[in-house]
Amino acid sequence: MILLLGAGGYIGRTFAGELRRRGHCFIPLTRRAFDYTRFDYLFDYLRTMRPVFLINAACYEAAPGGAVGEGEREKMMAANAILPQMIARVCLMTKTPWGHVSSGSIYSGAKVAANGKPVVRRRLGEAEMLELFETRPEKFFGFTELDEPNCSFRNPSCNFYSGTKALAEEAIQDIGQSYVWRLKLPFNEREEVCNWLWQMHRQGEVKDSIHSCSHLEDCVKACLDLWEQRAPFGTYNVTNPGAFTMAHVAQEMRRILRVPVQVRTGGDDSAPPGCILDCGKLLRAGVKLRPVEEAVEDCLDRLRVSARGMRGFEAVPKTFHAEVL
Repeated sequence: MILLLGAGGYIGRTFAGELRRRGHCFIPLTRRAFDYTRFDYLFDYLRTMRPVFLINAACYEAAPGGAVGEGEREKMMAANAILPQMIARVCLMTKTPWGHVSSGSIYSGAKVAANGKPVVRRRLGEAEMLELFETRPEKFFGFTELDEPNCSFRNPSCNFYSGTKALAEEAIQDIGQSYVWRLKLPFNEREEVCNWLWQMHRQGEVKDSIHSCSHLEDCVKACLDLWEQRAPFGTYNVTNPGAFTMAHVAQEMRRILRVPVQVRTGGDDSAPPGCILDCGKLLRAGVKLRPVEEAVEDCLDRLRVSARGMRGFEAVPKTFHAEVL
């Protein structure tokens, strides 16, 4: 039996669907049904149920573009940093292997070849970087699992969400048998605030930068493949191979969906920082994913032929409905 925490959230529901499709016996838990944030509750539950694997898909992210007040920070710290540490201790004590959904937002920028060696450039939204990527994409290299996060409380500047996700990784490193799965900008065809394609359509504009990203169904399958194939425990960047500019995605949205999305450059830093991750470790483990451009185009095509298409996005209330845990 597999235990799934955060089963009511955007990522958790995708894990539940894929576990069901594969025929796994699993228990989906939300905090409303069972307060797994309490050490004694979770410890007793694992001792009683003896799951063969635990998945932590619980997290908290503030509303896009909104101010992060003290209350929001407390929720993010509790869900994104404190909870994973507690889970790591419980799983160690009960000898339960587990997987933790982390985020590629703990990095900013990419390694860019200059004078024969890679140099980290943090601002991938600058005109110089965008032009270089369009003409010489082979000069750009992603961060690997061995690179220290450069968008964290230890390496500012970072937003509070990125800081808490980096703090969790640092705290649970090398504790027990665990996977750390780093997703970046998850997306699919679902009408969800956490889906950045949904955000692009709703806002009608996007700040241009260069990104890796994770087609959610593709990458959830990859996470479970690592477990089923008994790949070595450790950290994995789980993104579709390759990277793209937001301007390219906006162009594809105009072409395929006839949706006008404006692209801006420069300005404020409220948008997610551009980041490229190297998913070579995942591929070397025998887990294959389709290229990111293919995944994005396929997603847009599915939206185009669906009965509701992007019109369905407009029916979603303009409030934030993220599952806290």
